[in-house]
Amino acid sequence: MSSTVISVKLDDEVKTSAQEVAKSAGLTLSTLVNSYLRQVVSTRRIELYAPEPMTPKLESLIAQIEADLKAGKISKKFDSVDDFLADLKE
Repeated sequence: MSSTVISVKLDDEVKTSAQEVAKSAGLTLSTLVNSYLRQVVSTRRIELYAPEPMTPKLESLIAQIEADLKAGKISKKFDSVDDFLADLKE
C-alpha cells in the first residue's frame, strides 16, 4: 500500500489537544486522522461535533440539581404512570 503526505493548518492548541487524545488511546495523531478518513470513506458520512460551552446559568442549574439530589429532594420512583398520577393528586 502506498502512502501520501498531506499538510493541514491547525491551531496549535487544537493540534496539541488532539495529540493528547490520540496518545490517551495509544495512537498517534497520524493514525487518528487516517482512521477518521477511512471511516468517512467507508460510511460516506462526515460527522462533526462541537459542544456548546457551559453558560453560567446552566452551571447554576446543574449545581442546584446536584444539591437537591444530595439533600434527597428528588421524586420517588414509580412503577407505572397510574402510580405517578395518583401521587400527583395527593
